[in-house]
Amino acid sequence: MMRALCLALFALLLPVSAQAKPLDRTPRTVVMTAFAPEWDALAHSIARPKTHHVNGLTMLTGTMAGKPVLLMQSGVSMVNAAMNTQLVLDRFTVKRIVFSGIAGGVDPALSIGDVIVPEDWAQYLEVSFARQTPAGWVVPEPVDADAPPHFGMMFPRGVRLGNAAQAPRRHYRQAVDPMLLALARKVAVGVKLRRCVDGQATAANCLVHDPKFVVGGTGVSAGVYADNAEFRDYLATAWKARVLDMESAAVVQVAYANNVPVIVFRSLSDLAGGDAGANQMNTFMALASVNSADVVRAFVAALPD
Repeated sequence: MMRALCLALFALLLPVSAQAKPLDRTPRTVVMTAFAPEWDALAHSIARPKTHHVNGLTMLTGTMAGKPVLLMQSGVSMVNAAMNTQLVLDRFTVKRIVFSGIAGGVDPALSIGDVIVPEDWAQYLEVSFARQTPAGWVVPEPVDADAPPHFGMMFPRGVRLGNAAQAPRRHYRQAVDPMLLALARKVAVGVKLRRCVDGQATAANCLVHDPKFVVGGTGVSAGVYADNAEFRDYLATAWKARVLDMESAAVVQVAYANNVPVIVFRSLSDLAGGDAGANQMNTFMALASVNSADVVRAFVAALPD
């Protein structure tokens, strides 16, 4: 009894921000982006927007294609993405999370402008750094039989976590929601992706090919702006990765821990070191943001009420 009373008093003494008071009780689809270009591609799609400010973030509640949504930026990189995914789950009533953003292509079959929806995500820098000895690499802990191959001193070790339904274990990949993935396959048939951004069409930032919409395979994430051909080849071979970014696996992990359905749409702005010349993210960032946004709008419109 005394312990319960002490906990109650402690809660009263916490700052208001730490008590995570709900800001909106309407069940919503969270449409998450990482940073401004991705947000800008979707913000005009929010009808009757209401602005919320939390911990320096701006969030919009309203509707998209008639469906209740919340549009937000996760912030760039893994810690920001995990922190702000948990924040929105604590402050709002979230039915599902739909991520829209840009990424680097890893699979040689993919091209800039393509939109991909991976079926699972991995954190490729959750690793042990091995010690180099005359006998070879010595890893500080046993390597799991199902771990992907190492890259030099970096030996993948997986992420250990569970949720209310599953005991903690090591995960090398975490699946997106299968029902949302099935819906994405249906939506893929009817979406035409753009070669140019309206009002920005020049020879430099228009594609010479028609981009495509692809569903399936593995995406990988880490707090790295990757632009290295050798490491790109490693990710394609060892992880069977098709695309890489800096947020998605963190968002999928937090969604899993909270038993919230999640799916990620990513459009290629560059090839993560596979480009013939310099990295092209700055050239095609706006186009990739728009192509992902176009697909996400069609996906949200197809969601059940």
